[in-house]
Amino acid sequence: MSSQRGFTLIELAIVLVIVTILIGGLAMPLSAQIQARRIAETKKTLEEAREAIIGYAMSNIVNRTCECSYAFDSPTSVYRLDLPASTCPVSLCPATTMSDAPLTLPITRHYLPCPDAQSDPEPGVDNDGDGNMSDANNGLEDRKADGTCLEDTGNLPWATLGAAAQDAWGNRLRYAVHADLTSKTNGFHNGSESMPTSTWYQVCSAENCPVVDVAADVPVVLVSYGANGRGARNVNLPFGSPTPALPPGTSAKEIENL
Repeated sequence: MSSQRGFTLIELAIVLVIVTILIGGLAMPLSAQIQARRIAETKKTLEEAREAIIGYAMSNIVNRTCECSYAFDSPTSVYRLDLPASTCPVSLCPATTMSDAPLTLPITRHYLPCPDAQSDPEPGVDNDGDGNMSDANNGLEDRKADGTCLEDTGNLPWATLGAAAQDAWGNRLRYAVHADLTSKTNGFHNGSESMPTSTWYQVCSAENCPVVDVAADVPVVLVSYGANGRGARNVNLPFGSPTPALPPGTSAKEIENL
Protein backbone atom coordinates (compact mmCIF):
# COMPACT_ATOMS: atom_id res chain seq x y z
CA MET A 1 0.00 0.00 0.00
CA SER A 2 1.47 3.36 -1.07
CA SER A 3 0.73 6.74 0.35
CA GLN A 4 0.54 10.00 -1.66
CA ARG A 5 1.78 13.25 -0.25
CA GLY A 6 -0.32 16.36 -0.97
CA PHE A 7 0.60 20.04 -1.05
CA THR A 8 0.62 22.13 2.05
CA LEU A 9 -1.20 25.44 2.18
CA ILE A 10 2.12 27.27 2.18
CA GLU A 11 3.22 25.48 -0.99
CA LEU A 12 -0.08 26.26 -2.69
CA ALA A 13 0.20 29.90 -1.67
CA ILE A 14 3.71 30.10 -3.13
CA VAL A 15 2.52 28.55 -6.40
CA LEU A 16 -0.36 31.03 -6.61
CA VAL A 17 2.00 33.95 -6.01
CA ILE A 18 4.32 32.71 -8.77
CA VAL A 19 1.43 32.24 -11.20
CA THR A 20 0.12 35.72 -10.38
CA ILE A 21 3.53 37.25 -11.04
CA LEU A 22 3.82 35.42 -14.35
CA ILE A 23 0.34 36.48 -15.47
CA GLY A 24 1.04 40.06 -14.44
CA GLY A 25 4.29 40.05 -16.37
CA LEU A 26 2.50 38.82 -19.47
CA ALA A 27 -0.45 41.18 -19.08
CA MET A 28 1.65 44.35 -19.20
CA PRO A 29 3.32 43.59 -22.55
CA LEU A 30 -0.03 42.40 -23.93
CA SER A 31 -1.68 45.67 -22.89
CA ALA A 32 1.14 47.63 -24.49
CA GLN A 33 0.79 45.59 -27.67
CA ILE A 34 -2.95 46.25 -27.83
CA GLN A 35 -2.36 49.97 -27.33
CA ALA A 36 0.34 50.04 -30.02
CA ARG A 37 -1.97 48.22 -32.43
CA ARG A 38 -4.77 50.70 -31.78
CA ILE A 39 -2.43 53.62 -32.36
CA ALA A 40 -1.29 52.10 -35.66
CA GLU A 41 -4.90 51.43 -36.71
CA THR A 42 -5.90 54.99 -35.88
CA LYS A 43 -2.98 56.44 -37.84
CA LYS A 44 -4.13 54.39 -40.82
CA THR A 45 -7.71 55.57 -40.30
CA LEU A 46 -6.58 59.21 -40.24
CA GLU A 47 -4.55 58.72 -43.41
CA GLU A 48 -7.52 57.11 -45.16
CA ALA A 49 -9.75 59.98 -44.01
CA ARG A 50 -7.24 62.44 -45.43
CA GLU A 51 -7.32 60.68 -48.78
CA ALA A 52 -11.12 60.65 -48.71
CA ILE A 53 -11.19 64.42 -48.12
CA ILE A 54 -8.84 64.99 -51.06
CA GLY A 55 -10.97 62.70 -53.21
CA TYR A 56 -14.08 64.67 -52.25
CA ALA A 57 -12.41 67.94 -53.27
CA MET A 58 -11.30 66.50 -56.60
CA SER A 59 -14.82 65.25 -57.34
CA ASN A 60 -16.69 68.41 -56.32
CA ILE A 61 -16.04 71.39 -58.57
CA VAL A 62 -17.46 74.84 -59.25
CA ASN A 63 -17.06 76.32 -62.73
CA ARG A 64 -16.55 80.08 -62.51
CA THR A 65 -14.70 82.90 -64.25
CA CYS A 66 -11.94 85.20 -63.09
CA GLU A 67 -10.46 88.40 -64.46
CA CYS A 68 -6.92 89.44 -65.36
CA SER A 69 -6.56 93.23 -65.15
CA TYR A 70 -3.87 95.30 -66.86
CA ALA A 71 -2.34 98.75 -66.43
CA PHE A 72 -0.11 100.74 -68.79
CA ASP A 73 3.61 100.61 -67.99
CA SER A 74 5.23 103.80 -69.33
CA PRO A 75 8.89 102.68 -69.35
CA THR A 76 8.13 99.69 -71.57
CA SER A 77 5.01 101.03 -73.33
CA VAL A 78 3.09 97.81 -72.70
CA TYR A 79 0.18 96.85 -70.52
CA ARG A 80 1.33 94.74 -67.60
CA LEU A 81 -0.67 92.55 -65.25
CA ASP A 82 -2.18 94.57 -62.42
CA LEU A 83 -1.91 92.11 -59.54
CA PRO A 84 -4.05 93.96 -56.96
CA ALA A 85 -6.93 94.32 -59.42
CA SER A 86 -6.79 90.79 -60.85
CA THR A 87 -8.96 88.00 -59.47
CA CYS A 88 -7.28 85.18 -61.40
CA PRO A 89 -4.28 83.27 -60.07
CA VAL A 90 -1.11 84.82 -61.48
CA SER A 91 -0.22 81.59 -63.25
CA LEU A 92 -3.31 81.88 -65.48
CA CYS A 93 -2.78 85.46 -66.67
CA PRO A 94 -0.49 86.60 -69.50
CA ALA A 95 2.14 88.95 -68.12
CA THR A 96 1.53 91.62 -70.77
CA THR A 97 -1.11 92.59 -73.34
CA MET A 98 -1.57 95.23 -76.00
CA SER A 99 -4.47 97.00 -74.25
CA ASP A 100 -5.91 97.63 -70.82
CA ALA A 101 -9.00 95.54 -71.57
CA PRO A 102 -9.47 92.95 -68.80
CA LEU A 103 -9.15 89.33 -69.79
CA THR A 104 -11.91 87.04 -68.53
CA LEU A 105 -10.94 83.39 -68.13
CA PRO A 106 -12.82 80.24 -67.09
CA ILE A 107 -11.57 78.71 -63.88
CA THR A 108 -12.40 75.45 -62.15
CA ARG A 109 -12.63 75.58 -58.39
CA HIS A 110 -13.00 72.85 -55.80
CA TYR A 111 -14.46 72.74 -52.31
CA LEU A 112 -13.93 70.62 -49.21
CA PRO A 113 -16.59 68.79 -47.20
CA CYS A 114 -18.34 70.40 -44.26
CA PRO A 115 -18.17 68.81 -40.81
CA ASP A 116 -20.94 66.65 -39.42
CA ALA A 117 -22.32 69.00 -36.77
CA GLN A 118 -22.26 67.78 -33.17
CA SER A 119 -25.29 69.89 -32.35
CA ASP A 120 -28.07 71.25 -34.53
CA PRO A 121 -28.08 75.08 -34.58
CA GLU A 122 -30.87 75.03 -37.17
CA PRO A 123 -33.47 72.60 -35.79
CA GLY A 124 -36.27 71.88 -38.20
CA VAL A 125 -34.02 72.39 -41.24
CA ASP A 126 -32.65 69.40 -43.17
CA ASN A 127 -29.07 70.59 -43.76
CA ASP A 128 -27.66 67.26 -44.91
CA GLY A 129 -30.42 66.20 -47.28
CA ASP A 130 -31.25 62.91 -45.58
CA GLY A 131 -34.90 63.80 -45.00
CA ASN A 132 -34.38 64.00 -41.25
CA MET A 133 -34.73 67.30 -39.42
CA SER A 134 -32.07 66.29 -36.88
CA ASP A 135 -28.70 66.74 -38.58
CA ALA A 136 -26.32 66.19 -35.66
CA ASN A 137 -23.91 63.25 -35.40
CA ASN A 138 -25.17 61.17 -38.30
CA GLY A 139 -21.98 61.13 -40.38
CA LEU A 140 -23.29 63.42 -43.12
CA GLU A 141 -21.84 66.83 -43.90
CA ASP A 142 -24.11 69.71 -42.90
CA ARG A 143 -24.53 72.70 -45.24
CA LYS A 144 -26.76 75.73 -45.20
CA ALA A 145 -28.97 76.60 -48.13
CA ASP A 146 -26.35 79.10 -49.37
CA GLY A 147 -23.75 76.34 -49.75
CA THR A 148 -21.66 77.26 -46.71
CA CYS A 149 -21.07 75.00 -43.73
CA LEU A 150 -23.41 74.86 -40.77
CA GLU A 151 -20.32 74.74 -38.54
CA ASP A 152 -16.58 74.82 -39.21
CA THR A 153 -15.79 72.23 -36.54
CA GLY A 154 -17.50 68.93 -35.81
CA ASN A 155 -17.23 65.22 -36.55
CA LEU A 156 -15.59 63.90 -39.68
CA PRO A 157 -18.49 63.38 -42.15
CA TRP A 158 -17.60 59.72 -42.49
CA ALA A 159 -20.83 58.67 -44.20
CA THR A 160 -20.45 61.38 -46.85
CA LEU A 161 -16.82 60.43 -47.46
CA GLY A 162 -17.22 56.67 -47.21
CA ALA A 163 -14.53 56.67 -44.52
CA ALA A 164 -14.21 54.89 -41.18
CA ALA A 165 -16.74 56.04 -38.60
CA GLN A 166 -14.39 56.01 -35.60
CA ASP A 167 -10.86 55.52 -34.36
CA ALA A 168 -9.57 52.30 -32.76
CA TRP A 169 -11.03 53.32 -29.38
CA GLY A 170 -14.54 53.69 -30.80
CA ASN A 171 -14.55 57.51 -30.80
CA ARG A 172 -15.54 59.79 -33.65
CA LEU A 173 -12.78 61.67 -35.44
CA ARG A 174 -12.86 65.43 -34.94
CA TYR A 175 -12.74 67.51 -38.14
CA ALA A 176 -12.13 71.23 -38.54
CA VAL A 177 -11.95 73.05 -41.87
CA HIS A 178 -11.59 76.72 -42.72
CA ALA A 179 -14.62 78.38 -44.29
CA ASP A 180 -12.46 79.73 -47.16
CA LEU A 181 -12.28 76.22 -48.59
CA THR A 182 -15.80 74.84 -48.15
CA SER A 183 -18.06 77.24 -50.05
CA LYS A 184 -20.13 75.31 -52.56
CA THR A 185 -20.75 78.56 -54.43
CA ASN A 186 -17.27 80.09 -54.58
CA GLY A 187 -14.97 77.11 -54.14
CA PHE A 188 -11.22 77.58 -53.96
CA HIS A 189 -8.33 77.43 -56.40
CA ASN A 190 -4.88 76.09 -55.65
CA GLY A 191 -3.23 79.28 -56.89
CA SER A 192 -2.10 82.45 -55.14
CA GLU A 193 -5.62 83.44 -54.13
CA SER A 194 -5.79 80.48 -51.74
CA MET A 195 -2.70 81.35 -49.75
CA PRO A 196 -3.07 80.97 -45.97
CA THR A 197 -4.76 83.71 -44.00
CA SER A 198 -4.24 84.73 -40.40
CA THR A 199 -7.36 82.83 -39.39
CA TRP A 200 -6.18 79.40 -40.57
CA TYR A 201 -5.44 76.87 -37.85
CA GLN A 202 -2.22 76.72 -35.85
CA VAL A 203 -1.22 73.37 -34.33
CA CYS A 204 0.89 73.52 -31.18
CA SER A 205 2.08 71.20 -28.44
CA ALA A 206 1.25 73.67 -25.64
CA GLU A 207 -1.95 75.42 -24.63
CA ASN A 208 -2.55 78.98 -25.88
CA CYS A 209 -0.06 78.24 -28.68
CA PRO A 210 2.87 80.40 -27.46
CA VAL A 211 5.03 78.85 -30.19
CA VAL A 212 3.67 77.22 -33.35
CA ASP A 213 5.88 74.15 -33.12
CA VAL A 214 3.78 71.51 -34.91
CA ALA A 215 2.19 73.11 -37.98
CA ALA A 216 1.29 76.64 -39.08
CA ASP A 217 -1.41 77.94 -41.42
CA VAL A 218 -3.33 74.66 -41.59
CA PRO A 219 -6.65 74.74 -43.50
CA VAL A 220 -7.88 71.32 -42.33
CA VAL A 221 -7.36 69.46 -39.05
CA LEU A 222 -8.24 65.83 -38.25
CA VAL A 223 -8.07 64.74 -34.61
CA SER A 224 -8.30 61.45 -32.77
CA TYR A 225 -8.68 61.93 -29.03
CA GLY A 226 -6.48 58.91 -28.40
CA ALA A 227 -6.59 56.38 -25.60
CA ASN A 228 -8.26 58.42 -22.87
CA GLY A 229 -10.82 59.85 -25.30
CA ARG A 230 -11.62 62.85 -23.13
CA GLY A 231 -14.00 65.19 -24.93
CA ALA A 232 -14.69 62.70 -27.72
CA ARG A 233 -18.00 61.26 -28.90
CA ASN A 234 -18.24 57.49 -28.74
CA VAL A 235 -19.94 55.47 -31.48
CA ASN A 236 -22.21 53.86 -28.89
CA LEU A 237 -24.06 57.12 -28.36
CA PRO A 238 -27.30 57.43 -30.36
CA PHE A 239 -27.42 59.83 -33.30
CA GLY A 240 -28.43 63.32 -32.28
CA SER A 241 -27.19 63.01 -28.71
CA PRO A 242 -25.29 66.18 -27.70
CA THR A 243 -23.52 64.61 -24.71
CA PRO A 244 -19.92 63.41 -25.06
CA ALA A 245 -19.42 59.73 -24.29
CA LEU A 246 -16.48 60.44 -22.02
CA PRO A 247 -15.84 63.26 -19.54
CA PRO A 248 -14.44 66.48 -20.99
CA GLY A 249 -10.73 67.15 -20.77
CA THR A 250 -9.32 68.37 -17.48
CA SER A 251 -5.85 69.55 -18.46
CA ALA A 252 -5.31 72.86 -20.25
CA LYS A 253 -4.15 71.04 -23.39
CA GLU A 254 -7.19 68.76 -23.46
CA ILE A 255 -9.59 71.65 -22.93
CA GLU A 256 -8.06 73.60 -25.79
CA ASN A 257 -8.36 70.71 -28.24
CA LEU A 258 -10.86 71.13 -31.05
